Amino acid sequence: MKRGFDLVLATIALMVLAVPLLAIALLVRLTSPGPALYWSDRVGKNNVLFKMPKFRSMRIGTPAVATHLLDDPARHLTPIGSFLRTTSLDELPQLWSVLRGDMSFVGPRPALFNQDDLIALRTEQGVHRLVPGVTGWAQINGRDELPIPEKVELDAEYLRRRSFRFDLTILWLTLVRVSRRDGVSH
Repeated sequence: MKRGFDLVLATIALMVLAVPLLAIALLVRLTSPGPALYWSDRVGKNNVLFKMPKFRSMRIGTPAVATHLLDDPARHLTPIGSFLRTTSLDELPQLWSVLRGDMSFVGPRPALFNQDDLIALRTEQGVHRLVPGVTGWAQINGRDELPIPEKVELDAEYLRRRSFRFDLTILWLTLVRVSRRDGVSH
């Protein structure tokens, strides 16, 4: 049921958002050199790597690390990068990953390939068995502000509590948090 829901919602979202997606891609290309999309190596279900697309909000040559690990993240942003991140519009290309089955709408956010501490703790808790999500329980309970152990505890809580109803609650709370721009690092 979850996979069917993901396919239907992603298809509808892509049809509704086709023009805005093209407009954002064009804006990214017009405001900074390089491609509109950034393909990030991420850790998926069972710790298998996959390529996750995002609209590029950072300049070409920015190190592939979590934003909070950069010395001066603002220095690496493209002219519209901060806007894309605070509005979460940079995440829209992940609809492609949902269609492919690499991601679900709800699940733990996929770790970067080099976040060994996060990957190890998730594996210890069994969270690695889940399909990663565009949003998740940890996302709506702190997002970028959470230390890794707390994030993993929330991911493990999602693993224990997961249900279609809980996913719908998380999707609703995500819309609320994104509209208020809560917990976003720029």
